[in-house]
Amino acid sequence: MITTIGTTPEAARLQVLRRYNILDTPEDGSMNRLAGLAAKVFNMPIALISLVDEDRIWFKSRHGLDAAQIDRGGGLCDSAILSQEV
Repeated sequence: MITTIGTTPEAARLQVLRRYNILDTPEDGSMNRLAGLAAKVFNMPIALISLVDEDRIWFKSRHGLDAAQIDRGGGLCDSAILSQEV
């Protein structure tokens, strides 16, 4: 995990995420192909490339799901990020 003196690991992660300037950008053909390939390889109806922001999980790419984002609270991504375990 990335750490910065005087901040929590989560604050540092969010700072790095924002530095990428990728949130709320238009769909990307390469990312869409990756999501579609993941769905096909794993034989799943839905595949997502998601980024976890402060209060939401935003989907850079999605296959089989119309939603562009969901609330962060209680989501699997939120639980994984906040856990100290693998």
